[in-house]
Amino acid sequence: MIIVKNDDIAKKVTSGRRGRPPAFDRETVLAAARDTFWEHGYDGSSIADLTASMGITPQSLYAAFRSKAELYREALNQYRRMPRPDPGNPFSDAIDTVTTFARFLKNSAIIFTAPEHPKGCMISTAVLNCASESEDIAHYVSSLRLDTLRLFTSRIERGVEEGDIRADANPASLARFLGAIVQGMSVQARDGATTAELMEVVDHALTELRRYTI
Repeated sequence: MIIVKNDDIAKKVTSGRRGRPPAFDRETVLAAARDTFWEHGYDGSSIADLTASMGITPQSLYAAFRSKAELYREALNQYRRMPRPDPGNPFSDAIDTVTTFARFLKNSAIIFTAPEHPKGCMISTAVLNCASESEDIAHYVSSLRLDTLRLFTSRIERGVEEGDIRADANPASLARFLGAIVQGMSVQARDGATTAELMEVVDHALTELRRYTI
């Protein structure tokens, strides 16, 4: 008979509890969190929902990402890095203004309706209403949307300077119009609009933009 002392058992149990959590691929678990947030929103995604989708424990989540808010910020940044059907950055390429927005809006229509992830845009309609304790996150997402509006405005101003957009165009107003198109497409994709249907919306938006071309 082998006699095991109680102290030995306690050491083994304690040692097991203190073991490091299993390693995981950060980008993989972040993608799982991204899709959970994308589908259910910030307030609608509980820690239990997130850890279940990520396949990790709450302890590991907090150890790796510090908080739900920081996890959300990283998930949004990963969303922004996702590959586009038409790669590259149309806003920095040497192309005319209408082609720039055509590429951006068509990419958006395809991404918003892709079957491999939740529908719509994770940023366009994210955190529109939130609990008071989530206000910092709401302000952060709002700042991303405002950054996009500034990018749209700057590109239209560049079109005026380069001579493919009329000088009497209102860049800020046109930018808000195009921003509203993106947000509307996101909502309609969530409600079941197809890629083809959103492409028709894109065509209407581009027809309006072409009214200001030279």
